[in-house]
Amino acid sequence: MKPLNVLLVTYSFPPAGGVGVLRAASLARYLPAEGIRLDVLTTRNASAVGTDSKLLEEIPPQVTIHRTMTLDLPFGLKKWIKRRITGGASQTSAQTATGGAAKPGFLKSLLQDILLPDPQVTWLPVLKRVARRIVKERNIELVLITVPPFSSAMLVEDLRKKFPRLPIVLDFRDEWLSTTIDLVSFSRSARAQRVARAVEQVAVRDATVVVAVTEAARQEIRKRYPQQAESKFQLIHNGFDAALYRDTEGSVISHSADKILLTYVGSVYGSTEPSTLVAALQTLNPEMRSRFKLRFIGHIEEARYREALLQLGDMVELKGFVPQAEALAAMQEADYALLVTHDPLNVAAKFYDYVGSGKPILATVHPEGDVRRLLEELRAGWWADSRDVEGIRKLFIDAAERSASLSTAFQPDRNKIAQYERKVIAKRYAEVLHSIVEGQNQNDSPASRHAS
Repeated sequence: MKPLNVLLVTYSFPPAGGVGVLRAASLARYLPAEGIRLDVLTTRNASAVGTDSKLLEEIPPQVTIHRTMTLDLPFGLKKWIKRRITGGASQTSAQTATGGAAKPGFLKSLLQDILLPDPQVTWLPVLKRVARRIVKERNIELVLITVPPFSSAMLVEDLRKKFPRLPIVLDFRDEWLSTTIDLVSFSRSARAQRVARAVEQVAVRDATVVVAVTEAARQEIRKRYPQQAESKFQLIHNGFDAALYRDTEGSVISHSADKILLTYVGSVYGSTEPSTLVAALQTLNPEMRSRFKLRFIGHIEEARYREALLQLGDMVELKGFVPQAEALAAMQEADYALLVTHDPLNVAAKFYDYVGSGKPILATVHPEGDVRRLLEELRAGWWADSRDVEGIRKLFIDAAERSASLSTAFQPDRNKIAQYERKVIAKRYAEVLHSIVEGQNQNDSPASRHAS
């Protein structure tokens, strides 16, 4: 098979750390073995929760990485501005005191109406210019753009105008307009909503194929554009890297053998906020509470989430961000992997890492969401409604009663789980990319595709 020249556009890429880089990193790691000659266009100074140089070491040397500067704000400053814009707990207090919604100040209004659809829009001018050059100079046959940040979707229209026959794949790691924009968006103003709808509409119109990572998200995006062909909307899941678990060394962190250890890995933010979990755990009697230790590994976005967790006292341990290998090693010690999500459509990347670790999952989830469905389908753990205090309380009581027989009670479907290995998913993704270009080539010559 002739190698296919693909440009992968991703804002975050190793050595940037965090779960947001893992889909792009895994594609870069495994696509070259599937007949893909890969170029990656990314940033030199991405706003990220931390760095993880080991992830970069895993990228094959034949992958060509193009890095550009971006004017995006540093991670900490951006989060501070977001809190000022969205208001957080302070906005709620203002609403209570005045009996209505607090009017945003001038600076707040200015920021939330300029940095749209997200702060990474400042990368777009450089992104457009460099992407055009790479497509021409590297004889690119297909461009794959992964979002968020959703401002990168604006590249689709620009490339379509410049290269009318170029296949473009738009990869949604998160569904945008029905979930993410309300749960974790930088701005939730009426103008932000309008801009987001307009950006997605144009990007979907001009993309050759739109990829979602859950079936629920695929259907949600697809139903917004009934005039588009069903075949335009495809599903390619996230996954886990089995090799990482084989290579994981024992963690230097230990816990008492008389404690049931639950480890949470990843950021704590809008769609994973822990207030109901905390409320449920506070209803346990002291003896039952003393049996559990909850360890959180990752960035905690807002002070109110940290304060809520700290109300659990000795039950909780906050470790902050650590590189992926260290986080996976710590997970190996856990009795349960702890999952918290209120999202009805998206499945956090951490879910697949949890499944790949072989650890049973204790989850508080949206009862109608894909996480619940996958948990049951893979027999990967136990769940309660993320808004149900009594249900979560019972989830933990059952976990304590199960602890002595956990090795026999937990019977995951390993054959189904194996389908979510990143190497398997990359092979499936490569097949989709090859088929897109083959279909395009039936009607278009390479010369016409790159005519400007």
